[in-house]
Parts: sequence; C-alpha cells; structure tokens
Amino acid sequence: MPSTKVSGNSFSGQTLYIGLDVHKKNWAVSIFSEYHELKTMSTDPNPESLAKFLFRNYPGADFRAAYEAGFSGFGSCRQLKELGIDCLVVHPADVPATHKEKIQKTDSIDSRKLARMLRNNEISSVHIPDQELETQRSLIRQRFNLSKDLTRQKARVRSLLLQYGIEIPERFSKSQYRSWSKPYMNWLRSVPQAPVQLQQVINNYLDTGLLLKKQLLEATRQIRTLSKTDRFGKNCELLISIPGISTLVAMNLLVQLGDIHRFESFPVLCNYVGIAPTMYSSGDKSVTGKLSNRGRKSIKIMLIEASWVAVRKDPALTLCLNELAKRMNKNKAIIKIAKKLLNRIRYVLIN
Repeated sequence: MPSTKVSGNSFSGQTLYIGLDVHKKNWAVSIFSEYHELKTMSTDPNPESLAKFLFRNYPGADFRAAYEAGFSGFGSCRQLKELGIDCLVVHPADVPATHKEKIQKTDSIDSRKLARMLRNNEISSVHIPDQELETQRSLIRQRFNLSKDLTRQKARVRSLLLQYGIEIPERFSKSQYRSWSKPYMNWLRSVPQAPVQLQQVINNYLDTGLLLKKQLLEATRQIRTLSKTDRFGKNCELLISIPGISTLVAMNLLVQLGDIHRFESFPVLCNYVGIAPTMYSSGDKSVTGKLSNRGRKSIKIMLIEASWVAVRKDPALTLCLNELAKRMNKNKAIIKIAKKLLNRIRYVLIN
C-alpha cells in the first residue's frame, strides 16, 4: 500500500477526510488520509478548536469534513466552512450500517465510517439553506407545532368529557367544538354536570388552549407579513393563483423548499416532500407500498389538505378524483391529486 507522502512538515497537496460524530458534550473525530487512518480522538464540541488542531498538526492539507444531521443543525457546518474546512451534512438514513455496526455502535466507529465514506465519495450532503431562510423555516415549523398542540388540547377536553359521561349539547355543531367557538367555550367554563375539581381541570385546559390559540394567531400574522417581503412576495402571489393554495400553504412551500431549481426532476421533489411510495421489485415481482416515511411531514400534510380544497374548486381535479375513486379509496386517490398539485406548483415556480 502506498505511504502518505509528507514534504518536510507540510501536507501540501493532500486531502484529509474528517468524520465527525457530533454530540452536545463532545465530538468523536476521525482523520483519514487517502490511504491511512491517521487519528481518532474525542474533542470539545467547538469548530474553532478542531480547526486549530487540524491546521497545527496537518499544515498545508485540504480538509473535508462530514457529520450527520441532527440536533446541532447547520451551525457547525457554517462555522467550519468559515474557518476554511469544507463540510457536508449527511442525512442519517443515507449512512448504511452493517449488522456488526448495529450491535457494536460507538461514537468512534460512527466517525470512522463517515470519514471512510467521505474519502470514497459515497455520501452526499443535504441542502444547507442560508441562515436567513433557516430562521424563517423555524417560524413556519413553530406555527405547525402550535397547531398540533392546540388540536391535542381540544382532544384532551373532549376525552375528559367522554370519560365522565358528559355529552356535548346538540346545539353545538362539530365545527363549533372543533374551533372552540365562543358559545362552546362559555359552556365549557360552567359544565352543569361537572364536579368542582373536574371543572377546575377543564378550565386549566381551556387556559392553556387559549394561550396556544393566541400564539398561533401571532405566528400566522408574522407569516403573512413575511409573505409580502421582496424574497417571497412574487412567488407567493403566483402560488395563490393555483386552486387550493392559501397564503399559509404557499409560504410553507416556499420557505421549506427554498430554491425550486435545486430539485433536478419532479421525482426528486416528490421524495423530498414525502409523497413517493415505497417500492420493492425482485425478478417478476413488483410491489408498490405505502408512502415513504422520509420527507417533510408538514409540507405533506398541508399539500394533502390543499388537495381536498382544490378538488372542490378545480373541475379537472374533481373529474380526476372521481375517476380514481372508482378503483381505489378516496384517501389513496387524494395522494395522486396531491402529486398533480405539486407538479403544478413546480411548473409555476420554474416557468
């Protein structure tokens, strides 16, 4: 095996591959040359101290680093790039593991694997958005989480009423108690059949729910303000012209997709969103399964909800859904409508 050539104390002309297993308290770091494993160590979770170590011990070398996407986001990657170290962020599901690696998993094994795969050019980076877009994504995701939390709070109140055999009066429609209308909430504040302690529990749920509702309205207002900025205004107006697409859906798409041109084809976009099915094919046998677990869950949910609206507004999509419903369940048919809607969105943004 060829040896690593070092000119004096310089690694000039060589590329070193750095695998990082990133944790809150420490990083496992593996350093590979073209032919050898040079070092595996544990270090403080600090890009600057890692860069100083590399430049001091391997002067003149070009460095390529990689770590799996996780709690630390893209901050470490940006810092390493600013310090002169090329860095990739890898989707954890794209890093294969042997059976031995699964039963003997350690940080050093993981960092070595990343360094080795990086050296062999076997991994690719996920898209790294600019910092401004990443903060805007946080706002979109915060609204999505607030909406889920509010829905859970409403479900807890209904579950509590069922537990104690308290029926919601017929004068309240399903839409009223789902949206927590003012008359319904006034009734909840003084449920006739509820003991004092139970009424206190219901009131606690209501207070938390009202706070979530207020935060949700504020996040929605901030997103609507963002939709009128120079970065998103034109594309947002274009997307709203598509049947079923509201301002919130348009902003969710624009902020989470980023530059639509980074998706080289429509199937790649479908995989990113999460509306591509799982597939198994071997010999003459070919099976198409459920939707893949990969993808942006919030985009997928909003896109399917928008599709239900679109089939009521667009005659072509209505006809398509009716034809699909003849041979499959409507909940499956709407997924195909969602793909058609996504294709329209892609076409509008590109053209």
